[in-house]
Amino acid sequence: PRWGYVRVRCGGPRSHRTPLVKGRILSIEAIQAIQTLKRLHRTNPPELTSLVSNTLTRLIKSDLLATLRELLRQQHCTIALRVFSTLRSEYGADLSLYAEMAQTLAANDMTDHLDRLILDLASENEIKCGDDHKGLASLIKAVVAARSRESTVRIYGLMNKSGYGSVTEPDEYVVEVLVSGLKSFGEEALAKELQHEYKIALAKFSTPQLNTLRF
Repeated sequence: PRWGYVRVRCGGPRSHRTPLVKGRILSIEAIQAIQTLKRLHRTNPPELTSLVSNTLTRLIKSDLLATLRELLRQQHCTIALRVFSTLRSEYGADLSLYAEMAQTLAANDMTDHLDRLILDLASENEIKCGDDHKGLASLIKAVVAARSRESTVRIYGLMNKSGYGSVTEPDEYVVEVLVSGLKSFGEEALAKELQHEYKIALAKFSTPQLNTLRF
């Protein structure tokens, strides 16, 4: 993979560090963590799991996020999955972050790992799909691009379970992306079901800008 320029800010205690900008300004701690993780992945010592855990649990949230995004940028997906697991466990992960993971896994033909990622999301029983329409759409697009019918259907089921369209006002673009994805897998019945649910939601929420949806 191509190495790009990484801006580094040094010095000063953590409390005085310049705020993270989209996870791309790397602190000394994040740089050291990335180097350590790559070395551990390369040497694969017997105590790998505990060493990785010790490395990651010392990082604050912004450093974990920066470490994850830099590893994704470098296409180190296996290591990034470990970082994501820690970040999700310690702080939670929004749909946009799941989408970033899914996009990189799909681009690297790691469909099995992508499916496990969606299973992890489903284990949370519900998602805050009304808070991040853009992230949800990006996640669906990544899963469809990876040609994972199972994960696409699972996301639809999770949306229903989370009250999407009944409790949460649906987003036109999200619905269009999901309908298109379901149809691409031959799931015509589910696509029609989603269309029907959406029409019901239109009447319930009575939001004028949603009336332009075309299938």
